[in-house]
Amino acid sequence: MFDRIVYADLNSRQKENYNFQKIAARLADYGFNSIRLTDDWQGADFIAVHIDGETFMKVQLKGRLIIDRKYQGKGIHVAFIHGADVYLYDHDALVHFMEENGKIGAASVSWHQQGFRTWPSPPAWAITYLNDFRISQ
Repeated sequence: MFDRIVYADLNSRQKENYNFQKIAARLADYGFNSIRLTDDWQGADFIAVHIDGETFMKVQLKGRLIIDRKYQGKGIHVAFIHGADVYLYDHDALVHFMEENGKIGAASVSWHQQGFRTWPSPPAWAITYLNDFRISQ
């Protein structure tokens, strides 16, 4: 009755729904209720609200590590799945770290001219940085 799906066979909307469900389930283990939004409200795909009644995050779902100027200054966290790991990082803090540590070089056309940068697989320096933002099973 239940057949596992092949993620690569999903269309982009189905992948986004799948990623939301996987990430929301992981966050639930840490006391967060995730509320899916029907459109990108202030850049967020969903809101994660903690049971403490005080903590909430605006979260943008992505399929990979990304920085994008359109998220700067909006208090956005970015969530993505890489292998068995889920990462949820403060977008602006990552951009700041990259600028301070020379990770966005002058030759980065995608960042300096197009306003974004993505990595299909996070480089080693990013995994080290993101370890503080990994949500374990």
